[in-house]
Amino acid sequence: MNRYAIIAGVLLSVALGGGLLYRSISSRGLEKKGLQEVQAKPGKVTMPIKMQAENGVAVATAKKQPLRMVINVTGKVAVNADGMAHVSPHIQGKISAVKVSLGDSVSGGQPLAVIESAELGDALSRYLQSKSKFALAQSSMERIKSLVEKKIAARKELLQAESELTIVRSEFQANKERLALYGVSPSDLTKVNFKTTHLVVRSPINGIITEKHAVVGELSDPSKSLFTVVDLSSVWVLVDINEKDISKVVKGQAAVFTVAALPGKELEGRITYIADMVDEATHTVKARLTVANPGRILKPEMFATVQLVESSQAVSVIAVAEEALQDVDGKKVLFVTKNSIDFSAHPVSVGRITDGLVEITSGLIEGERYAVKGSFILKSELKKGELEGDAP
Repeated sequence: MNRYAIIAGVLLSVALGGGLLYRSISSRGLEKKGLQEVQAKPGKVTMPIKMQAENGVAVATAKKQPLRMVINVTGKVAVNADGMAHVSPHIQGKISAVKVSLGDSVSGGQPLAVIESAELGDALSRYLQSKSKFALAQSSMERIKSLVEKKIAARKELLQAESELTIVRSEFQANKERLALYGVSPSDLTKVNFKTTHLVVRSPINGIITEKHAVVGELSDPSKSLFTVVDLSSVWVLVDINEKDISKVVKGQAAVFTVAALPGKELEGRITYIADMVDEATHTVKARLTVANPGRILKPEMFATVQLVESSQAVSVIAVAEEALQDVDGKKVLFVTKNSIDFSAHPVSVGRITDGLVEITSGLIEGERYAVKGSFILKSELKKGELEGDAP
């Protein structure tokens, strides 16, 4: 009885084991069958049309197309020096008032500070004296001229009066110009309450106060700047152009650039200066763009990525979309196909990159078909196949 029970148990174990073994084999078979939908060999991937559609893989034919040639350089936003003013008094004195602060917007002619100066008082006094002398000499000359016309006075007296008027006029004009040099305008001289020892320092341009050194109570020095005013309605973008590219760059050439602070926004400018000297250390030539800056969105010292559009016309070359290229084992590759199912990773050499297109200088010929979209999926399958092939 025990012998029959043992035999029955053995038969049951075999049956169960066989079932489990069958299910295991069947499972591996299904898994293997599923894997056959995408096959990867060294350097090659096979993907059925249906799976290509599901994964966004698209095939295109290589062809020549006009490619706008550009030179890619890095740059830096800088102040437009043509719109910068260092403001200092033209006369020594003590600062009695400061009207603006750092960062303030100012307009041309706006008062920035007031200077007390005894020297200014002396200059104004000389001006007023020469003005009186000029008026007197002019009146005297007109009187003598009238007497000469009536033959009451000799012409010699008229000539002498005219000579004196010329001398006095020159003295008056010199004193007037000296006041203008100090910063006193003709309108200031007409003011009843104009203080002879107070000079108003004004901004010569519209702009922003970027530097302020004026402090009430300190002495001003004509050789030292009290304020720096910068007009940021336009800025410069300074770039270094490689020596080999300098022949392709001319004044007036268009350029586009981006800055990190404005991602995705392309800005435009034109080359307004190209240096005549090559930097001995870097073998680059300095150039600059002049760029409109509405709203002052560009700030000095920002880094910029610049594309200089070559002055020559666009040329036809074999070019592909940037997304079609993949990096495989340190090489740029395209997935080329002859039957739209089997893809081979072809190493290629690239040239210029512009407007989302990359010039292919070798590795792809006109008429060949390649994966223009979904190449990243093909790369993933290729690498996955290599990993599975390396598995023990």
